[in-house]
Amino acid sequence: MSRYRDGRKAAPPVLLVTLVTALLTTVALLPAMAQADKYPRIGRAATPAEIAAWDIDVRADFKGLPPGSGTVAAGEKIWIAKCVSCHGEFGESPAVFPPLVGGTTKADIERGRVAGLTAATENAKTTMMKLATVSTLWDYIYRAMPFDAPKSLRPDEVYAVTAFLLNLADVVPADFTLSDRSMADAQARMPNRLGNTMQHGMLDVKGKPDVSGDGCMSNCPVNPASLTVLPPSVNGLNGNLAEQNRSYGSIRGIDTRRSK
Repeated sequence: MSRYRDGRKAAPPVLLVTLVTALLTTVALLPAMAQADKYPRIGRAATPAEIAAWDIDVRADFKGLPPGSGTVAAGEKIWIAKCVSCHGEFGESPAVFPPLVGGTTKADIERGRVAGLTAATENAKTTMMKLATVSTLWDYIYRAMPFDAPKSLRPDEVYAVTAFLLNLADVVPADFTLSDRSMADAQARMPNRLGNTMQHGMLDVKGKPDVSGDGCMSNCPVNPASLTVLPPSVNGLNGNLAEQNRSYGSIRGIDTRRSK
């Protein structure tokens, strides 16, 4: 161990390195410590890994899409295995949720605006009628589906399922491969791609309502034979769907309380 000229012992090199490392670590943690001091004893700053696990949203300009691809044919196989029980073979089932596909026409695809949205009918407005961007559909499937195992689908599987739904709606052909690079081609044919507007009753209190009619509002008849049944494995995962739907209209949900 070396000594200073006045006889004092100098700190060993290992100790100096340890002290410098501790100082640098403290400086690096200052932002997180400041955040913690702002809300003492309440949580902590999220780690980069935790942020990355949740930062999976996809924008309308396709920023955030992971690389990957999936065909319509592959999507059909996944759909049959994991999606039919809730949405029906062709996305038409209204038993638990509103139907996904239907109500759009070739004229809508050419125009970019679904005429059926303003029709005064009792029919439920499907997801594909209202959907303006493919990225919204992809993002929701990726983060929330299947119902009993959200976030379990790999990106390629999500591309495939999305491609299958787009094919059911005649947006893409049966041999189409959806990917992070080809999604713009599908977007250009979305039936309601021009549907995001401020000029309607929901956002303009002086505007006309989106729909009108004298549809059934109470004690509406429902044909049980036409309903799809959810697998028992989903019971209790998201509360009782029968209590979460409106008391009028054709979409009533079903009893999904956890079985005792």
